Amino acid sequence: MENAKKILGILFKILLICFLIVVIKILYVFNYIPHRRYSGEDFGIETFCSSVDKDGDGLDDQSDMLQAVKEYLATNPQYKSKYYGTGYPDDEFGVCTDVVAFGMLNAGYDLMEMVYDDIWANREMYDIDVVDINIDFRRVENLQVFFKNNFISLTTDIYDIASWQPGDIVIFSGHIAVISEYRNKKGIPFIYHNANPYQRTYLEDVLEYYTDIVGHYRLSQ
Repeated sequence: MENAKKILGILFKILLICFLIVVIKILYVFNYIPHRRYSGEDFGIETFCSSVDKDGDGLDDQSDMLQAVKEYLATNPQYKSKYYGTGYPDDEFGVCTDVVAFGMLNAGYDLMEMVYDDIWANREMYDIDVVDINIDFRRVENLQVFFKNNFISLTTDIYDIASWQPGDIVIFSGHIAVISEYRNKKGIPFIYHNANPYQRTYLEDVLEYYTDIVGHYRLSQ
């Protein structure tokens, strides 16, 4: 009887330790436990700067995109899917596509107008019954077609770490994000994104956990 109690006690401790390990792993994966941040320089990676300055503000497209995304997210947009007659959200709400849209807008690229024009020019490529300029540019499936048609397509291999640069755009199945200037211990970049209402922070080390990357793009050379 005494031996049985000891065995049960040991098993309980083992189960408790396993449970705690799983909880810590989940908290780490979802970035509730902070991840150490590295820079490209830590891996001998030179930060890419575009030769193009679309809006003529003295800041290249790549740097402009990254800076604009950070400024937009600093306004703390709350995740909520809504329709706007203005196209671009004009309140404190937004979704994943708005991170990219506002980043591009401040870099000189009006995503709303560009997607609208591309849909009419390549209607057969888009699965759209009724074209609506106010919402079509805020749908991930449309953006995958649009970026593939109009911008520089890059590798989707996240372990080719030098090819992933701050300001790049990554598209998943049903989600979109912008590559940050920070990297994890493997050199895989953190991303800036607005994924759901329960997200702890807009900057997350989660690229490794997305298995459905469908596109990786850059605005200009």
